[in-house]
Amino acid sequence: MALGLIGAFGAAICYGVGSVLQALAARQTATAEGLDPRLLLRLLKSWRYLVGLGLDGVGFLLSLVAVRTMPLFAVQSIIASSLAVTAVLGAIVLRMRLTRTDKIGLVVVVVGLVLVGCSAAEDRAVHVSDGEHWGVLIASLALALLAIPCGKLTGPAGAASLGAIAGLAFGATAVAARMLPGDLSLDNITSELDDLLKNPTTYALGIACVVALLTYSTALQRGTVTQATAPLVVCETIAPAIVGITLLGDRPREGWAWVAVLGFTLAVGGALSLARHGELTEAESVESVGAVK
Repeated sequence: MALGLIGAFGAAICYGVGSVLQALAARQTATAEGLDPRLLLRLLKSWRYLVGLGLDGVGFLLSLVAVRTMPLFAVQSIIASSLAVTAVLGAIVLRMRLTRTDKIGLVVVVVGLVLVGCSAAEDRAVHVSDGEHWGVLIASLALALLAIPCGKLTGPAGAASLGAIAGLAFGATAVAARMLPGDLSLDNITSELDDLLKNPTTYALGIACVVALLTYSTALQRGTVTQATAPLVVCETIAPAIVGITLLGDRPREGWAWVAVLGFTLAVGGALSLARHGELTEAESVESVGAVK
């Protein structure tokens, strides 16, 4: 349980820093027409995107530890606090002003996370049927297909729809990671490779990860970071929480259900109020870094 909490908070920090770097890179890269996989290839030429992607990779490994030991509703609400991390780092390192609303949002996030952490019970193993394994793969493929027409939308509608799909895809990676079979500790993962390669959930995780990265990067080019990030946060927290409770046996501690619901709501709501802190332009970053020096 303690290891899961460390993993979830570590993932939030990595995602918080990485999202700003990826947003800057996406804004400085030629805009994609429709949903173009070549956008990712262009972004890979940017050091900001590479560092952000590396942080996402570390964050994913930490979240993998978390989802294997804690309920999804707890892990995803903690990961949503990455927006609070972005706000705090912007205030400390880049001297971005925190408004009164922002400060209230930070307090709300912290209170929500404390409540979620207190209410979360240790994860328990449940049987996952073959149909559920295939279901998460089908869902990931469906998101990939749905992203194609959404990629043709421009402006706020395009940013919001692609952000929502990215959130669902990130949520699918969390669900898939939770459903992976066997013991995935460093000491045993090599012995589990054969089972992993035979399991459809493994491929669902890979597909959902690519869909999430591509749709979010495209969403950042369609509108503001807030327009892309707000639906992402909602979808990547609520959808996995529902799946965890209905299919994977996630439960709060006995008698703490109302605390879990309240904490989850506060954490996600507070994070959404801080979404604007991804609105960092190149000019702002240069000016702010110069001020720090």
